[in-house]
Amino acid sequence: MDTGNTTRRRMRSGAFALGGMGLLAATLVACGSSDEPDKRCASRKTLDHLNSKECKSGGSGSYYYGGRVSSGKVTGGSFDKSAVTRGGIGGHSGSGSSGG
Repeated sequence: MDTGNTTRRRMRSGAFALGGMGLLAATLVACGSSDEPDKRCASRKTLDHLNSKECKSGGSGSYYYGGRVSSGKVTGGSFDKSAVTRGGIGGHSGSGSSGG
């Protein structure tokens, strides 16, 4: 039985797995490097999540930055873009009021 060949094969696959993890980490960091917070269209009065076309010129919505949508309402963010900052990889944090 040739144990040297088996060991070599295992080391190659381990190096491949580690290399793949490094590539994945680099991709995640690159995707999370934008300074722009998430934005979605919402009603300033009701906080209802709206179709994005409602935030275009003449629409009834405004962009809501950060936060999330829960039961059709936006929450945890702000209509004030400067009040919202991006968090770490895939994470966002927001503060501020819903505006008015």
